[in-house]
Amino acid sequence: MTFCLGIKLDSGLLAIADTRITSGTEFVTARKLTIHEQNQHSLFLMTSGLRSVRDKAVTYFEEVLEEPVGKFDKLYKAVNAFTMQVRRVAQEDGQALRNANIWFNLHAIVGGQLENDKEHKLYMIYPEGNWIETTPASPYYIIGETGYGKPILDRALSHMDSLPQALKVGYLAFDATRTSATDVGFPLDVAIYYKDAYRMTQYRFTEEDFEQVSIWWQAWIRRGLVEMPASWFDGMFAKLEEGAG
Repeated sequence: MTFCLGIKLDSGLLAIADTRITSGTEFVTARKLTIHEQNQHSLFLMTSGLRSVRDKAVTYFEEVLEEPVGKFDKLYKAVNAFTMQVRRVAQEDGQALRNANIWFNLHAIVGGQLENDKEHKLYMIYPEGNWIETTPASPYYIIGETGYGKPILDRALSHMDSLPQALKVGYLAFDATRTSATDVGFPLDVAIYYKDAYRMTQYRFTEEDFEQVSIWWQAWIRRGLVEMPASWFDGMFAKLEEGAG
């Protein structure tokens, strides 16, 4: 499985992707986040799904970006070009996958800002090749293992947050996922984009980099449970303890 998270804030974009690939009982590391930049064009691409179709679609897309016709001036045009590659791979490999009882399940997140974009953009792409764009009310997308981190993001993330604040929330969403899903794990790739910069910065973090944060988070959860208001059940347990005594 995969954990890829894209966040659009008023101040910029944040991309977070795990690197764990499961092959039977073995785990290997592979990049799921790629960055493509040239002049006033800057975008990132994250993918989840069957690795063979994912790698094939990304390879085809990279070839498109290398051609003169691939010099798009708005991000949605680059997204449309990627969806064409997704459909191309589905046509080439879909029947063979179905014959093997495997479902074509490629999802992707594309974010960035190209020359004629008035602002940075973030899109999620479905296996069918259609896409949707973020809104201030829903400023993020997750693909892969989505269930564990979503509650944290829904409660704690706002499009008005700073990029450092969003990275904190994004990490906690990743941590919740890797704790419950054995096929999501470190190293963690991060890309940061500031509005109108046309340049992304990327980092790779190991589990050791977040060791103190994980210890703090675990202790904070336990302490928070102790301090949680309990008037709603105090009387119930008092009666139960009296009966037990």
